[in-house]
Amino acid sequence: MLLQYVLMQANRSTQAMRWRQHLGINLPRADDHPIWLHACSVGEVASIAPLVHALVERRLPVHITVVTDTGLAHAQRQFGNAVTVSYLPWDLPGLMRRLTNRLAPRLLLITETEFWPGLLRACRRTNVPVMSINTRISDRSFPRYRASRWLWRRWLRDVQMCFAQSELDGERLRAIGVDQGRIRVAGNLKFAVPAPKVDATDIRLRLDNSQGRPILLAASTHEGEEAILLAMLEQLRRIRPDLLLVLVPRHPRRFDDVAELVISHGFTLRRWSTGEATHADVVLIDAMGVLAGLYSVADIAVIGGSLAAIGGHNPLEAAVCGRGALTGPHIQNFRDIMGRMQQAGAAIVVEDERKLEAALSRLLHHPEEAQTLNASAAAFMQQQAQVLPGLLAAIEPYFSAPAS
Repeated sequence: MLLQYVLMQANRSTQAMRWRQHLGINLPRADDHPIWLHACSVGEVASIAPLVHALVERRLPVHITVVTDTGLAHAQRQFGNAVTVSYLPWDLPGLMRRLTNRLAPRLLLITETEFWPGLLRACRRTNVPVMSINTRISDRSFPRYRASRWLWRRWLRDVQMCFAQSELDGERLRAIGVDQGRIRVAGNLKFAVPAPKVDATDIRLRLDNSQGRPILLAASTHEGEEAILLAMLEQLRRIRPDLLLVLVPRHPRRFDDVAELVISHGFTLRRWSTGEATHADVVLIDAMGVLAGLYSVADIAVIGGSLAAIGGHNPLEAAVCGRGALTGPHIQNFRDIMGRMQQAGAAIVVEDERKLEAALSRLLHHPEEAQTLNASAAAFMQQQAQVLPGLLAAIEPYFSAPAS
């Protein structure tokens, strides 16, 4: 009851702060003229994470504004005390001007299409330079933008540069009145994921002390998916008798259930938490924060949440470790990324369980194809690696604080 009461009070406090800041009251004071980034919600906050970390590493002050509660919580969780975070006021010129005066930022970076006319007007009147990053105009919203392009041409005239995600986004920016000279196709920041700093040799030894077994990693699995993989494991072991299946359930509460499931299928099991590198058919990763390192030693990686109707999980976590992604049909959460990875030969999407088994069998029969898939993933991420340095170079002139 006490915990419930504390959570209720915290929720009320958050709601009160949100309404006050939406009304331009109790706005934060960000010292030393921060780099100001505006991101609507969770997705936008996640997309700017590589840039925020790079700015913090350069000891630059950063302030982030959001619109939603989930966006605020994600920013606080992702960046902690390294940045300041607040809600964006309602888009009224007086409220926006109050915020810009209080922050006195060196630069405002607007993510995607968070083009608020009142915000842009306030920045113009207070001489705050504005750029847009990760700019994307969706199929759904483009007709609305184009129909009101006479307004957008005026509102966006003071945005100094728009860093578009793709050529198509650049064309759409031009169609709504942004000058060609203020558009740069830069790519998507969310691809600028840093490789994890792990000891691959140690991880490999902990999984397989023989260091010779092929490793099939099933990452972030959900209920029903482990059973699918275990059902086909016997057939796959006819191709490679020494195959090691590594299961990483998404939710810790399922660790014990998955352990029982493995044993019920007749396979020997070892739990990661035991720390012993004994031989087993299946290793269950019953710990959090381990997955990134496991990708670095896997021969084949199956991304969970894609066989069950979950929507998939982030394949870039595999790709940044030089591992291609093999998934089921449910990839709607990362459809754009998966499409790009498929085009680059860095991902395989199958329609059902039968085709998953066929794909795994082929990769085990022809390990050179698995190596090619993984090499394509590494090349794909290398191509995306220039997004962040290019953006940092473009905004570097604004790193110095303005004269008081």
